[in-house]
Amino acid sequence: MILSHDRRHIVHFNVTAHPTAAWTAQQIREAFPGDGTEPRYLLRDRDGAYGDECRRVVRAIGIREILTAPQSPWQNPYAERVIGSIRRECLNHLIILGERHLRSILSEYVNYYNQSRPHLALDRNAPIARDVEPPSRGRS
Repeated sequence: MILSHDRRHIVHFNVTAHPTAAWTAQQIREAFPGDGTEPRYLLRDRDGAYGDECRRVVRAIGIREILTAPQSPWQNPYAERVIGSIRRECLNHLIILGERHLRSILSEYVNYYNQSRPHLALDRNAPIARDVEPPSRGRS
């Protein structure tokens, strides 16, 4: 999962049972195809899936990596929060039948998360901004 910090927008996600550095590098390429949308920084943990190939791709795109301290999930709170939300609001309520099923479920949830789900830090707006009716409207 790749999450934009400014509005908590899930930029990209994918699923695999065995993530490798090559697979992770491909996810970075898909998320940032060179159209000017790439971020300046990539805040990440020290997972082995970020191997040399992934680091080369990130450098080639022009993104600076920032690594969290070992075993310190609180240093990446936005990503940890969205992973927890996905589990609590979606996956804990379903029986996943396979990788394709999981990808389909997550695709629907990501659309909901980005376009409809209210976020308190965004004044109850969604990561992809929408018109939010002020509380005073509709009252006499």
